Amino acid sequence: MIPKVYKEVIDLGDGREISIETGKLAKQAHGSVVVQSGKCMLLCTVVSNYKQSDVDFLPLTVDYREKFAAAGRYPGGFFKREARPSNGEILTMRLVDRVLRPLFPKDYHSETQVMIQLMSHDEDVMPDAMAGLAASAAIQLSDFPFECAISEARVGRINGEFIINPSRAQLEESDIDMMIGASADSVMMVEGEMDEISEEEMAEAIKFAHEAIKAQCAAQEKLAKAFGKKEVREYEAENADEDLAKKVHDMAYDKVYAVAKAGSAKQQRSAAFSEIKDEITASFSEEEQEGYGNLISKYYRKAEKAAVRDLTLNEGLRLDGRKTDEIRPIWCEVDYLPSTHGSSVFTRGETQALATVTLGTSRDSNQIDMPSHEGEERFYLHYNFPPFCTGEARPIRGTSRREIGHGNLAQRALKGMVPEDCPYTVRVVSEVLESNGSSSMATVCSGTMALMDAGVQLKKPVSGIAMGLISDADSGKYAVLSDILGDEDHLGDMDFKVTGTADGITACQMDIKVKGLSYEILVKALQQARDGRLHILTKLTDTISAPAEDVKPHAPKMVTRIIPNEFIGALIGPGGKVIQELQKETGTTIVINEDPVTEEGIVEILGTDQDGIDAVLAKIDSIMFKPEVGSVYEVKVIKMLDFGAVVEYMEAPGNEVLLHVSELAWERTENVSDVVNMGDVFDVKYFGVDARTRKDKVSRKALLPKPEGYVERPPRDRKPNNRGRDNRRNDRRPRRD
Repeated sequence: MIPKVYKEVIDLGDGREISIETGKLAKQAHGSVVVQSGKCMLLCTVVSNYKQSDVDFLPLTVDYREKFAAAGRYPGGFFKREARPSNGEILTMRLVDRVLRPLFPKDYHSETQVMIQLMSHDEDVMPDAMAGLAASAAIQLSDFPFECAISEARVGRINGEFIINPSRAQLEESDIDMMIGASADSVMMVEGEMDEISEEEMAEAIKFAHEAIKAQCAAQEKLAKAFGKKEVREYEAENADEDLAKKVHDMAYDKVYAVAKAGSAKQQRSAAFSEIKDEITASFSEEEQEGYGNLISKYYRKAEKAAVRDLTLNEGLRLDGRKTDEIRPIWCEVDYLPSTHGSSVFTRGETQALATVTLGTSRDSNQIDMPSHEGEERFYLHYNFPPFCTGEARPIRGTSRREIGHGNLAQRALKGMVPEDCPYTVRVVSEVLESNGSSSMATVCSGTMALMDAGVQLKKPVSGIAMGLISDADSGKYAVLSDILGDEDHLGDMDFKVTGTADGITACQMDIKVKGLSYEILVKALQQARDGRLHILTKLTDTISAPAEDVKPHAPKMVTRIIPNEFIGALIGPGGKVIQELQKETGTTIVINEDPVTEEGIVEILGTDQDGIDAVLAKIDSIMFKPEVGSVYEVKVIKMLDFGAVVEYMEAPGNEVLLHVSELAWERTENVSDVVNMGDVFDVKYFGVDARTRKDKVSRKALLPKPEGYVERPPRDRKPNNRGRDNRRNDRRPRRD
């Protein structure tokens, strides 16, 4: 039986379309769609258990995978099967998760899985820009309790014109690469990188993307209506007790307010809050505690949040005693680690990041091998967040998605400031040693200083700051918080991180938790973030005002040399013998790549000893040496023969040529040793390739004056034989009768 297919088409306005289709594939899932643009096709399925899990959070898993078959390729490596997700896939998962999660009810705890798969790839379509649309469209066809349709769109800007969902090639020309997640009414998530744009330009880009998202949300609703929107499932909601909520609020509010107003440090504040909670819990009998379950803790957290927010809105004070626009104390240090190529420590309040820089060749680049993108990164940043940085003890099981996401944000913030002609592959590693606030922004700051300490000639230093927002819709009050604490991140209405130079924004990440946030408030928040960012930037430049003029003595020096392809084989040698011996003798690392445009060889020479680098350069010069006809060169005798001497060009060791006995002197020479000996150095003139011998010809006598009375011997008359050849024969065979 042919299934009935439902389809909606979204017009992107420039000849491109996005279609959403359901009814053909994966019908046992609670919701499934195929989203297509060009030849790019995503299959998204959603499933949620009908039984509530025994947890107090939403166990939501968003999984995004790209199938290699979608691009007609095999998975790389020995194991020919898709395995753990790549960094690119994980970053897409995070983008979708951050928009979906807040729209489920707070008391919905059923295990929920969203699976998005790239089934067909198109070089001109970036699939991650459609992942949020696919996830929301599938949920709209399900019976999940979900607030409203959402979507995500990428926005770029080329020659001042905004464009929705640009191709990867278009992004190369764009000065903006932002992903925006939103519903029809509200922007909820922003993440991206920019080429030093202003706060107003960033707001305009968000507005532009939001208009496109509204059309995508409308298409989802239309599809769900045509398909037959299911009734929202019933689920066992959490217990609620309004009387208990009021009682706990009255017991906790004033005490929490007083502790919050005292402006204490994190550990003291946490201990005081725990004491209040324990005191309130102890005021109930054991039977009451058992009967209420986790409601006492839930209502206490609600009262604590209300007290802290009111303190900020009413008095402009924060948990640690700061004003809303005040930055915590900062101290910095560079060149902290003696053996690294570059290092720095950045400490802001109770957040600390130690960054290191390592310099290498193109062989050390980060290889990207995804069905939708192949390439390499010559600048990359890794971020580590060990449990001790928050005073916790927990097992470490590989790199977390959070670490990948925060590292990517810091990498995007800095990479635009690394000069295009930087010869090195640069790896930055940030070790978060303390965390109470944004460690990703601390990573940007420590990374900037470490790069400058390493001698990487950054175009401009970059700083970053994490901002927060507390607002009250009823009263119209709001407060923008600079340099937020970890607690303020949880209780606020917006968490946004902004990085940039003194001239503009280079990267951002925002999660907006309130509906209908006005663009006026957003721009004001961005302007306050700029003030804080510039304050932090001053602290960085006070510590290190400019990049070091050169790399450290123990760090490798990099020299790049371009050579024609015809000489690459000679430099490598048979079986790599020449290049391997050269590396061993000079203590260098030599990497040879081919420029795809000029088709020339790019030789990278990396070494700590300048003499070793110079020796490699001399070898390359020697291999590439070509004498010019009519020029005079200094040579050295390296071998004596009966019919001449083998000489080596002094300016290109290894390049040898035969100096024939007849070219030693004007007088007849019986023995070569009568004129020259081993090790003699003298000048010769180069005459090019001899037509008869087809070998290079050099002459010593051509530079000597002719003796008096010297008479040039006439050339011998060579009569051709009856076959038209020279009478001289190398092989005289007996005549046959």
